[in-house]
Amino acid sequence: MQLGIRFHDTEEMPFEERLKNIRRQGFSCAHIALSKVKDLPSETDALTPGYAAYIKHAFAEEHIDIAVLGNYLNLANPDPEKLHAIQARYTAHLRFASLVGCSVVGTETGAPNEDYHYDKEACHSEQALDTFITNLRPVVRDAERCGVILAIEPVYRHIVWNPKRARTVLDAIGSPNLQIIFDPVNLLHPDNLAQRDEVIGQAIELLGKDVAVIHLKDYKVIDGEMACMACGLGDMDYTQVIAFAHEHKPYVQATLENTRPDNAVQAREYIQRIEDTL
Repeated sequence: MQLGIRFHDTEEMPFEERLKNIRRQGFSCAHIALSKVKDLPSETDALTPGYAAYIKHAFAEEHIDIAVLGNYLNLANPDPEKLHAIQARYTAHLRFASLVGCSVVGTETGAPNEDYHYDKEACHSEQALDTFITNLRPVVRDAERCGVILAIEPVYRHIVWNPKRARTVLDAIGSPNLQIIFDPVNLLHPDNLAQRDEVIGQAIELLGKDVAVIHLKDYKVIDGEMACMACGLGDMDYTQVIAFAHEHKPYVQATLENTRPDNAVQAREYIQRIEDTL
């Protein structure tokens, strides 16, 4: 695996200094969402070829790859005008990714409401899944035109909440430009935590061939809720995930999430020690 970090989890400092620090910490790639970086513009109109060239050259200077360009907006928004703007923003990110040298635009799978809140009955309904597939389809067509992968990230609290739903989306769209960001912890919830290994095993079985990027974080259950944290600080067992990557995705980019500046290196070394045993 090529280990990276989520850009907005790193220490806040000027953009180019931040890249130098990422490299000093031993990471080879980063997941960046422009809207979460204070000193970088993120408005759709700002995503020009010149801006892309600046970002591309800055990353290249530090020998860091852009693993994922994040754009986590709700493709199930029921307001037609807002949905149209969201789809246009995805297209802009796909075009920008093609210019900046990033192969993957990442997204989660939303909720069938305007404020993106979790409503289990609504989010896990077949109607919500159909809506998401319908709204996703034109975005994937734009991904094909741009030569970029749109990767969806299944999350228990969203519409695509389990591996079977994700497989349904992939098969319904039927495009090589639609793939998966595999975050095993995002598939877990207190509702299914007793079946953790089965859930992760099913994800590998059903989605493994379409995994483009892996996200790694840890968790603990606190007061009945999942709390996420840096790898090595919680209760996650990474054996299945790292063995899968080692055997089937040897050079996959795997970005750490929920790190802090003071534990990012520790989290990277923790994952590397597991991988070294395989």
